[in-house]
Amino acid sequence: MTITPAAEEYHRRFFPDSELLRDDDPDLAQIIENFAFDEVPNEPGVNDLDDRTRYMAILATLIGAQCLTEFRGIAPAALTAGVTPIEAKEITYQSVAYLGIGRAYPFIVALNDVLRAQGVTLPLPSQATVTNDDRREKGTQAQVDIFGDRMKNFYKSGPEENRHINRWLAANCFGDYYTRTGLDLKQREMITFCFIAAQGGCEPQLTSHAAANMRLGNDRAFLISVVSQCLPYIGYPRSLNALRCVDDAARMM
Repeated sequence: MTITPAAEEYHRRFFPDSELLRDDDPDLAQIIENFAFDEVPNEPGVNDLDDRTRYMAILATLIGAQCLTEFRGIAPAALTAGVTPIEAKEITYQSVAYLGIGRAYPFIVALNDVLRAQGVTLPLPSQATVTNDDRREKGTQAQVDIFGDRMKNFYKSGPEENRHINRWLAANCFGDYYTRTGLDLKQREMITFCFIAAQGGCEPQLTSHAAANMRLGNDRAFLISVVSQCLPYIGYPRSLNALRCVDDAARMM
C-alpha cells in the first residue's frame, strides 16, 4: 500500500516540516495518512466543515483526549488552516472549565511554544468582557442564550449544600469563559462538545451539549461531521458514543 496523492498533498500543505511516522513506521504512516489525510476529509456527505472549523474541532478533541504530543504537531497545521492565534488561545482557555487546570495547563504551555515559534508576540490582547461584579449575571445570560429560559435561576437551584456548584457554573464556566470574545457561542459549544466527547464517560453532559449545539444552529448533520473528522484522533468507541448522544439529543429537540 502506498500513500495516496490526496494524502500526500494534505501532508505537504499542513505538515510540510514533519515526516510523522514515515521514517520509523512506514506501514503505519501509510495507514494513518491515507485515512486521516484523504479518506476522512474527503468522505462524501460528511465533509461539510471548512479547514478552519475542522482544525478548531481537532484541537479541542486533542485536548479532551490528552494528546499533548499530537497537539504540538497539529497546532501549526491549525494556524495554516486559518485558525487565528486568538481562536487557538480561546480553545485552550475554555478547556480549563471542562478538563480542569491540571489537564489543560500543558496544552496552554504547548500552544505558547508554537505561537512564539511562529513569531506571535505574547500575551495576546485580552478577550475578557466581564468584571468581578457582573460575571455571574452575564454567565447566566450566556446559559439562557445557549440552553433556554430554564437556566435563568439555575445558579440558585439544587440542595443548599451543593448549590454553590451551580453558582460557580454560571459565574466561572459561563461567565469567565463563554462571555469572552474571540469565539462566538456556536463555536464555543462546538469545542465544548469536542472536549466532552474526547474525554469519554461524560455522556449525560455530552447529550446536553449536543442539544445546546442544535439550539444554536449546529445541527445533527454538522455534529456528525465534527465527530467524523475527529474520529482518527480519538478512535471508534468514543466516536460511536458521541454519535449516540447526538441522536439522543436530536430526539429531545
